[in-house]
Formats: sequence, C-alpha cells, structure tokens
Amino acid sequence: MPATMMTLKATTPSTDNVVPLRANFLPRHREYLMRWLDAGTCMGLCDVDISPRSGNGPIEHVLVWVRENADPAYLLRPEGMNWVLVDNLRDHRLGSFKTFEAALYAIRPVLACGATAAA
Repeated sequence: MPATMMTLKATTPSTDNVVPLRANFLPRHREYLMRWLDAGTCMGLCDVDISPRSGNGPIEHVLVWVRENADPAYLLRPEGMNWVLVDNLRDHRLGSFKTFEAALYAIRPVLACGATAAA
C-alpha cells in the first residue's frame, strides 16, 4: 500500500470511563460535624453551613462561623481524596487532611481526633 493511502488512527486514551476520586460527605460526617459544633461552642464555634453542588449532589463545601467574625471564618471542601481547609477571611489555604475529622480538629480541637461515629 502506498504511503499516501495509509491512514493512521490516533490512539488517545478515552476519558469516557474515567471517574475522578473524590471524598464524599457521608451521614457520619454530618453527625460528627454537629457533635463538633456543639462541643465547640465554649471555644467560639457558632454555626456551620453545608453547601451542596446541586440538589442532592456531592457537597461543594462546608462553611464554619466563629464568634469573632460575622463572615464565615473557615471553608472546608473535598479535593480528590483529601479535605482542604481554607482560611475563608484571608483566602489562604491552611492545609490538606486525609479525614474530615482531622480538618475539623485543625480548626478547633474540641473532640478527640479520629473519634468518628459509626456510619
């Protein structure tokens, strides 16, 4: 076959079957968050807000208010298989944590780190 007649097929990997790994906000996280908030009121924790991406989709972020500020002080969001903690007032990334509980512990150590409720 002449070289001008040959067609080469591009062998690019298909991304149709790629599912990005993402930490999920589970019922146990919600229960732990409420326990953490309740236990942390004496340390200045005021309120939290869980914001979903869409109606029943995965969460976009969790906002945490502390007594010293009218605006949310912290933002916690899933990023890959970790939880990223952001100083929301200064828009500064504070760290990446393997567990949701460890990220909350970094804000206020009011519950034992790893004291996760059963799912």
